[in-house]
Amino acid sequence: MKWSVLLNNFESYLQLEKGLSENTLMAYAKDVQKLQNYAEEINKTVEELEYNDLNAFVGALYDIGLSARSQARVVSGVKQFFDFLILEDVLKINPAELLEPPKIGRKLPEVLSIEEIDAMIGQIDLSKNEGHRNKAILETLYCCGLRVSELCDLKISQIFYEEGFVRVIGKGNKERLIPFAESVKKELNLYYDAMRKHMEIARGHEDFVFLNRRGKQLTRVMIFTIIKDLAEKAGIKKNISPHTFRHSFATHLLEGGANLRAIQDMLGHESILTTEIYTHVSNQAQREAILKYHPRNQR
Repeated sequence: MKWSVLLNNFESYLQLEKGLSENTLMAYAKDVQKLQNYAEEINKTVEELEYNDLNAFVGALYDIGLSARSQARVVSGVKQFFDFLILEDVLKINPAELLEPPKIGRKLPEVLSIEEIDAMIGQIDLSKNEGHRNKAILETLYCCGLRVSELCDLKISQIFYEEGFVRVIGKGNKERLIPFAESVKKELNLYYDAMRKHMEIARGHEDFVFLNRRGKQLTRVMIFTIIKDLAEKAGIKKNISPHTFRHSFATHLLEGGANLRAIQDMLGHESILTTEIYTHVSNQAQREAILKYHPRNQR
């Protein structure tokens, strides 16, 4: 069967059966296309590929300088693809069953202190209409722990002001409810009054919370640019992104005594193991505090 047909069927399967997001679909499609290119180089059809071929393919990813994390993502996409081929009876034996991704060292995420977050918010020019929007963006990211894609897709109909929570549609179209602080409610209202109520909103974008000057849904790139600019103005040297606010949300909750399982639910993590990385971040901060302030270490 042709690669193009298999890939189209695979994408339909991921979308309809798995309910994966557009970004995940595109990532898996690129992973399988890398495998297709390799298979064509060694003159093999998808039915002829064996474990040794796939192992050599992973080695080729290393040779072209792909990071271990990127290699692991490609392996994940390829394994999903072969699982699909077995499901559809295209293959009887799965050559990717024993395929192993490279080992990835656990990298602790960058976290902002409360003072650094306040410093960034302090750099927002509230005399401009978009100032209140940008402040509402930072408050929502930090107080709700949203992914940047979830923030971009957030709709007015998903915010329940009286009840004090927001309904978020995360990865795999999974829904979760997140309580929000009064500061979020306050900043959203100020943004609505200062900017959103006076805009000519583009058709189809009426329900999105955060809009650009043309009345259209904000993009992830725009939010990234806003945060980078504020961090630079606040003199913050850390390499931060919108996701840093999500890490900070989880770390500060844990340091304040929140239950790890509750944090997992609010972040929308499938596995508690993913959430447990924040215990390492918290422990690292405690270690640094001891090394810096304990009298025995100051000698």
